[in-house]
Amino acid sequence: MEEKHLVYCRIERAGSVLVIRRAAGVFLAGRWELPGGGVESGERPEAAAVREVGEETGLSVEVLAERSAHSWMDVAGRPLRIHARVYEVTEHDPRPVTLNPHEHDDHAWVTPDQAKSLDLAAHFREAVIGA
Repeated sequence: MEEKHLVYCRIERAGSVLVIRRAAGVFLAGRWELPGGGVESGERPEAAAVREVGEETGLSVEVLAERSAHSWMDVAGRPLRIHARVYEVTEHDPRPVTLNPHEHDDHAWVTPDQAKSLDLAAHFREAVIGA
């Protein structure tokens, strides 16, 4: 069975966490998620997390610690096991978010209460809301 490794970052500012919405036409369009993506062959997960945040948001971060790890079977039914890590990070120089419009069409800084109404996968919900 094939395996895919994903990494995501929990970026917090003043008690709010950054979430980004998947653009129309991409897999799981309209769903909210933490910034992140796939680990390339030979790449360390922490380095992939930093790279993905930069590509998706224009932000520069440093990984502090792994917050959680999750695994599940592919939601499209392919023989693929997904492994995802969520990292706590700190920003080097907080600046405005600049999205890659081919992947995401909106972003928000949300409190745990605000995040409850968003369409978030369980591993993102846990990282943002804590439940």
